[in-house]
Amino acid sequence: MTKTLVFTDMDGTLLDHHTYSFEAAKPALTALDKKQIPVIPTTSKTFAELQPLREKIDLTGPFIIENGAAIFIPHGFFKQKPAGTVWVDGYWCKAFISSKNHWIKLLEKISGDFEGSYKQFSKMSIEEIQDSTGLDEYSASLAAKRQFGEPILWQGSDDDKQKFLKAVSQRGAYPLEGGRFIHVSGNCDKGQALTWLAKEYQRQNGVCVQTVALGDGNNDIAMLEAADVSIRILSPVNPPPTVKKEEVYTSTLNGPEGWTEMLTQLLSL
Repeated sequence: MTKTLVFTDMDGTLLDHHTYSFEAAKPALTALDKKQIPVIPTTSKTFAELQPLREKIDLTGPFIIENGAAIFIPHGFFKQKPAGTVWVDGYWCKAFISSKNHWIKLLEKISGDFEGSYKQFSKMSIEEIQDSTGLDEYSASLAAKRQFGEPILWQGSDDDKQKFLKAVSQRGAYPLEGGRFIHVSGNCDKGQALTWLAKEYQRQNGVCVQTVALGDGNNDIAMLEAADVSIRILSPVNPPPTVKKEEVYTSTLNGPEGWTEMLTQLLSL
């Protein structure tokens, strides 16, 4: 028996890039629910941001936050406590990297070399976060509650950006460019998190697991490369990410429309 798990990016994939609506994804979400196929948000968003969203979309299973920094698994999803997890806020949590303060200290060491070239997320006001993300005040306040990495909003030249990426990498960070921010954090990515959760699911349930991943940005590449079925969702603002894999599907529609389009086709919903 094969069990399918769907891992999905949120912004620009399940949620519309401009409006953050998931309306167009509802037909596929309903069909997946009927088939008891878990939909696992795999996002750059924070734990705090994802809670109201999961409730709104009615996703009750595990979720992966901050670009693969940690997986949260609700009590009862697995029969046993998964290895290497700790109990946090009503979930089993598997963390892959150091907490946020570690990365903030790292950025302090190089900030003098790049003065005025970027804004650090933890130093931005709620208003500035709103301006750079298009989020409302409440959502921006949730986005500010990061636990692991530190995003920065790049405002300098492309040349300086390359120097910056090199400088943080040399100090042990693994910078990742998302749709809007450069995320400075540790050696974690959505692909590692997907692989860990799929293996744990297989181990605890004794079934073969087929992983399906959907994403629209460069921070989704690792997840798309790690999945059995890889789906790039067209974005109105960025070209599709370059995925090193023989078989990759690409939607013809943007965001949640493309999400429903591809899952309906590929999983015969």
